[in-house]
Amino acid sequence: MIGVTVTFSYPSGFDRSRIVDVAGNARGMFEGMPGVRFKFFTFSEKHQQAVNFYVWESKEEAEQFFSPELIERVTGLYGAAPSIEFVEIAEIVDNSKN
Repeated sequence: MIGVTVTFSYPSGFDRSRIVDVAGNARGMFEGMPGVRFKFFTFSEKHQQAVNFYVWESKEEAEQFFSPELIERVTGLYGAAPSIEFVEIAEIVDNSKN
């Protein structure tokens, strides 16, 4: 499995409501999406960032998803260009089924 951190940083102009709206509108796109195990929409007003974290079944699926077209689209939605980092996942603890 592969994790992907997508960070949108706002030196000025952080807009909490915009970030929450983007997340609410995008959620349905990821429900049931092949290859995506988890997606988390997060933000930090303190750090003026929106940070999305994905867990993908494979690196190939993740890399294919983050196309130049997608990056351009989310830059428009969030109002900031993202930085994208791929990390390997050693293990997952999921207590939601308990």
